[in-house]
Amino acid sequence: MGTPQVTHEPGEGPQSKLERKYIQEYLHTKGVSLESLGQLPKDEQQHLMVEASRYASLKLAEVESRAKFRHDIHASS
Repeated sequence: MGTPQVTHEPGEGPQSKLERKYIQEYLHTKGVSLESLGQLPKDEQQHLMVEASRYASLKLAEVESRAKFRHDIHASS
């Protein structure tokens, strides 16, 4: 089995890097890294990446929410 492909687009922003960090964080809690993911069966790879993506999306939404909240607080001062 090969290593899963992770593409890095030119001009990736900080949010992309943060998303990748959260995906790695989730995989780490499952005892897997992006590098070792390719050694797992395809269905397990897909399941873990779907779950990792959901986790990353939730964490990014939380970060955005906090940023908006802080902005709103400072804007009303």
